[in-house]
Amino acid sequence: MSDKPLTIRMHEADNVAIVANTGGLPAGAVLAGGVSLRDHVPQGHKVALVDIAEGSAVRRYDVAIGYAQRDIPAGSWVHERLLRMPEARSLEDLPMATRGRAPFEALEGYTFEGYRNPDGSVGTRNILAITQTVQCVAGVTRFAVERIRQQLLPKYPNVDGVVALEHSYGCGVAIDAPDAVIPIRTLRNISLNPNFGGEVMVVSLGCEKLQPERLLPPGTIPLVDERNVADVGENADTALDVVCLQDEDHVGFMSMVDSIVRQAEEHLERLNARRRETVPASELVVGVQCGGSDAFSGVTANPAVGFCTDLLVRAGATVMFSETTEVRDGVAQLTARATTPEVAQAIVREMAWYDAYLQRGSVDRSANTTPGNKKGGLANIVEKAMGSIVKSGSAPIAGVLAPGDKLRQKGLVYAATPASDFICGTLQLAAGMNLHVFTTGRGTPYGLAEAPVIKVATRSDLARRWHDLMDVNAGRIADGDATIEEVGWELFRLMLDVASGRKKTWAEQWKLHNALVLFNPAPVT
Repeated sequence: MSDKPLTIRMHEADNVAIVANTGGLPAGAVLAGGVSLRDHVPQGHKVALVDIAEGSAVRRYDVAIGYAQRDIPAGSWVHERLLRMPEARSLEDLPMATRGRAPFEALEGYTFEGYRNPDGSVGTRNILAITQTVQCVAGVTRFAVERIRQQLLPKYPNVDGVVALEHSYGCGVAIDAPDAVIPIRTLRNISLNPNFGGEVMVVSLGCEKLQPERLLPPGTIPLVDERNVADVGENADTALDVVCLQDEDHVGFMSMVDSIVRQAEEHLERLNARRRETVPASELVVGVQCGGSDAFSGVTANPAVGFCTDLLVRAGATVMFSETTEVRDGVAQLTARATTPEVAQAIVREMAWYDAYLQRGSVDRSANTTPGNKKGGLANIVEKAMGSIVKSGSAPIAGVLAPGDKLRQKGLVYAATPASDFICGTLQLAAGMNLHVFTTGRGTPYGLAEAPVIKVATRSDLARRWHDLMDVNAGRIADGDATIEEVGWELFRLMLDVASGRKKTWAEQWKLHNALVLFNPAPVT
């Protein structure tokens, strides 16, 4: 990047710009418009381009991200302590499906090599997943999984891995409370993720509240082959394969482990017989997310992801964007983009539910921003939301998912989740995600064992320092070395390669796997 002062202004109506230079700019530096800096301004932070009077709006993205707590002279560093955050937009009188636009031009001819499943979905990986009904069995299952990796996987080269779907739920909870449906359906739907090939295996303790039959009731598992049919005729259903640790047949720890390993081999044999086949790009189900965000997130990485989102939608694929508190301040943009008033109303419904959830906890949307966000130049959640929402691109919003729900349509979908990286990723897996895209500015080594995670750096400095953790450097956009469109196409093509198994992400190579974290708004007893 050039040593001359570089700033980025998102809209001509903005009265602030962010400093793009690595290391920031010193006091006295003169910007291209002639403004002289009164303070040292760190990289990614805002500088006032004009005098801003006390009480006046500070505008970025042509949105009032805050109101000046005092007079701010031109050339000043504009940080969160100088701003009063705007009130949240009311959920009344919103534009409902008002943004009419011509249909996207179809993007045809793009394919990847995927695994077709019995239910019609397609996986990008061929993984044995072992579902657990309760945290109590985690240690035993973990021991067994390690043995499976060492002793069995070498015999089944077409299987990409084995994962234990460990979580903290299952007992000691108010399992009949209305909101308990969220963690239960989340775990149920994760067990049926496309990357697991329709093979469902469960490890249960025996005495837990979340019994296997409640987690996966009859009719939820697609038939794999005739060996799994428990009955014939109209009542035919897939038998639930459960290893119960409290079963009287288990004498000693190794008896439990042996039982898990023995059952796993049956599933591995069927998974190993599967082969990749050419499928259209429309079979991709992509979750987009940001974590460790900074002021560049909404300038480089997220706009590039948004461009790629539009490419995916044009190709007939499904893209989920999420993180309720990080799009709440752009709710009017979302409801206007809804394909129908019913979809717009569903957006409002999920936003209202989450507002009430936060209110019960005596917090509001301002609790979202982290110390790292602020150090990276984001003053508050309004500014963060404007940069986050651009990951969704410009396509019409075709559907809405409540937390833990499973996708039933293609196109651009708002999947209502908390903004927590781990909970958001878990809920997107439950929805049916087979490929994940994660943007970061501060840097996070986030990864998932259940689906490939493509990491996009917002800044070239981060991409350079974390060269073996970041898959795409969107910082080249700020450097002037690439356009949003070029990086968007690069990401699209990388997705097809990763989905096909031709390339592994850095998170896959290093086996960086974050834990599943179920969203449980119901009481713990």
